[in-house]
Amino acid sequence: MSRVRHQNSHIEKAVQYAEALGWRVLLSSAHAWGRLLCPWSSREGCIVSVWSTPKVPENHARHIRSKIDSCPHRDGESPGDPDSTGE
Repeated sequence: MSRVRHQNSHIEKAVQYAEALGWRVLLSSAHAWGRLLCPWSSREGCIVSVWSTPKVPENHARHIRSKIDSCPHRDGESPGDPDSTGE
C-alpha cells in the first residue's frame, strides 16, 4: 500500500473495501482525510469524502460502504448508456 493509512481501523477497512472494487484514493490536506473516486473516470463519477475525525467512526465507515455499494457505475457502464439496458 503506497498511501497513508487512515488512523481509525473501521474507516481504513471501508477505504480498503473501496480500493478492492477499483475506487481511487485522493488524499487531502484539509478537514477531510481524503476522497474516494469511483472507477467511472468522468465528471459524472461518484465521489465520497472520508473525514479525518468523524464523531462516530463506525457510522462513517458504514456510510462509506453504503455509498460504494450504491454507485451506479459499479459495472463500468454509465447509467444512461443505452447498451446497459441488458437487451
